[in-house]
Amino acid sequence: MSVLFDILSSVGMWEAVLRIATPLIFGTLGVLLCERVGVLNLGIEGIMTFGAMVGWLSVYNGADLWTGMLVAAAAGAMFGLLHALMTVPLGLSQHVTGLGITLFASSFSYYLFRLAVPTSSSPPTVEPFRPLAVPVLSDIPFVGPVLFTQTPPTYLALVLVALLAWGLYRTPLGLALRMTGENPHAVDAQGIDPVRLRIVTIMAGSALMAMGGAFLTLAAFNSFFPTMVQGRGWICVALVVFASWKPGRALLGALLFAFFDAFQLRLQTVVDGVPYQLFLMLPYLLSILALILMARRARVPQALMQPYRRGER
Repeated sequence: MSVLFDILSSVGMWEAVLRIATPLIFGTLGVLLCERVGVLNLGIEGIMTFGAMVGWLSVYNGADLWTGMLVAAAAGAMFGLLHALMTVPLGLSQHVTGLGITLFASSFSYYLFRLAVPTSSSPPTVEPFRPLAVPVLSDIPFVGPVLFTQTPPTYLALVLVALLAWGLYRTPLGLALRMTGENPHAVDAQGIDPVRLRIVTIMAGSALMAMGGAFLTLAAFNSFFPTMVQGRGWICVALVVFASWKPGRALLGALLFAFFDAFQLRLQTVVDGVPYQLFLMLPYLLSILALILMARRARVPQALMQPYRRGER
């Protein structure tokens, strides 16, 4: 029990939770945006990988860190446009299109990486984002080091949660987005083009996904390797269901998974005789359990995965 208390009372443990949660927050908000307008985007795993690669590659070639994040966002938006054009006006399968984008973006990332560094045996590194201590607030005992000594992209992710929650539920645009995922015919009747709205929103959501990938190479680590996303994209898809398509709950879900992950990493160092694979399974098993408990109450957007064609009912 003392070991568990030492882990749970450690400032480093809770700092790591917020750091591990950051790419999940970006990715989950991106999936949430897409699904709020009725489109499932299973391209997230590949988009995050590509965002991680182009963000790193931009900085490696001389761009500053924020430019790297913007380049990643632009690249993600382009993949979002590709997904949107195939699934919205053409009405192709959202599952197949998303998985195709994941395969293409992941492979293309590795191809471009090898073009950039063809002979390197170990990934080249860049200077990543450094923790930024907020004056006065970072001096608050326990809470200060946890919340106010993070890297700038983490602060951005938290601000985006608040902005998205406000935008979805307090603005006319947010109402239009939510109605597009529920009843696009009603949106069309109000003079708003649901096709155009879906395309733009998918691009914005995909940009956020790519920024989550860029965080891995520009803040969490300082280099790129092709398998670094490690299924975080699929976790984000599950977290949206856990969150019932609400930004506040999405933040909670990302923090919950990050807690399980940070906890198992520290548990490995104090528990002997247990295969490490069991510890690696722990956050996924606990997340599946939480998802099962929450998903039964989730209310799915009524038009999710339903192509919209004007004049059809």
